[in-house]
Amino acid sequence: MKNPFRFFATGADVEPLTDPQQIDRLYRRRRLTIMLAITLTYGIAYTCRLGLSVVKKPLIDGGIFSAEQLGIIGSAIFYGYAFGKLVNGFLADHANIKKFLATGILLSAFINIGMGWSTVLWVWVLLWGFNGWFQGFGAPAGIVSLSQWFSNRERGRYYGIWSTAHSIGEGLTFVGSAALVAFFGWQAGFVGPGLLCILVAVAAYLFVYDRPQTMGLPPVAVWKNDYAGSEATAAKPRKSTWQMQRSILKMPAIWILALASATMYMTRYGLNSWGMLFLQESRGFSDIQAGALLALNPVAGVVGCAAYGFISDKLFQARRPPVNLICAVLEVASLLMIFYWPSNNPLWLTLAFLVYGFSINGLVTSLGGLFAVDISPKKAAGAAMGFIGVFSYIGAALQERISGGLIERGTTLIGGVRHYDFSNAIYFWVGSSVLSLLLAALLWRARMRD
Repeated sequence: MKNPFRFFATGADVEPLTDPQQIDRLYRRRRLTIMLAITLTYGIAYTCRLGLSVVKKPLIDGGIFSAEQLGIIGSAIFYGYAFGKLVNGFLADHANIKKFLATGILLSAFINIGMGWSTVLWVWVLLWGFNGWFQGFGAPAGIVSLSQWFSNRERGRYYGIWSTAHSIGEGLTFVGSAALVAFFGWQAGFVGPGLLCILVAVAAYLFVYDRPQTMGLPPVAVWKNDYAGSEATAAKPRKSTWQMQRSILKMPAIWILALASATMYMTRYGLNSWGMLFLQESRGFSDIQAGALLALNPVAGVVGCAAYGFISDKLFQARRPPVNLICAVLEVASLLMIFYWPSNNPLWLTLAFLVYGFSINGLVTSLGGLFAVDISPKKAAGAAMGFIGVFSYIGAALQERISGGLIERGTTLIGGVRHYDFSNAIYFWVGSSVLSLLLAALLWRARMRD
């Protein structure tokens, strides 16, 4: 393909290496480095995506923005991310991931630093929308790199490890960024992550690699002798990358999966975006206490992501639907505990958030990307991720507007004190999870492709 962005173009294939021991040694060393690099850099870069989640209360209490205005701002990043992830997903299949990932992180860092120096609504909407676009470099870069360096039957395990990046980023945000805001003011919730992610962008450029073939290594399916179909089928001439990318649009399973992911993301970002405010106002927790409870989500999420990949690979022969169902049932049960358990007993809420973090992150691992890559052509891994992503984050953006509106309408001012009613927002979040469960169940017989 003629890449209009030559800086990002993947390198040319070089003469293949012939020494099996050298090939094995290079593959093992590079795979370990790549796995650590894409997980840690993407995870830390997440802090530049979630800053708004931890500053909503000081912004509302300070009279800077209303809940409804924050819903508008919050939706901007999701719209930007949705379409950015779609476009960047198609581009990532053709790109040198080293340059692609580093650029996205760096530009997102600059925008976060800029967010700390303005309180004009339209400026926040514009900047936060662009931040979503540049954050949309990360997931496609990660999944393309995984598809290039890890084979079909092991991808679930490694994808699960990579998916812990979401949990790493959320944990750093709800503990680290929340502490910065508590001690230095709301601006620190943006400036701190922005400065950190400049360094992360440099690390991504240094430790992420281009395709194996640009180093003289064979494709990973050849190295691992791991094909979804027969080796003879895999050896046939392939369609072009663009043809493979277009073919996913004709797959009904991809459309159903996209809707299942979208409704799941409504709940996921409902709690990420409004969970702090809910715990502060409905449960009476302080900023630090609420942040600590929400931080249980990513702590359990690290285990949930890794466990999802291992269980689906080892116990279900890389079939995802059975584990999807288990996670979805656990997620709905935990939501009911979080929202409707009458006691503020920290033990019960701790248990509920641990179960929620474990289950929702398992679903993010599968519905948010792994399942799509499984059932799509591998040369279109980035496009499949982008297609699912555009639905997922449009769902998250719609959630932000709907949740903000529902919470605003449930707010009353008595004696100069705001009183919140989250009932309708809770119905919306729980209902979205139930719908996602039903949609994902329709894909019980979906099968893996090369």
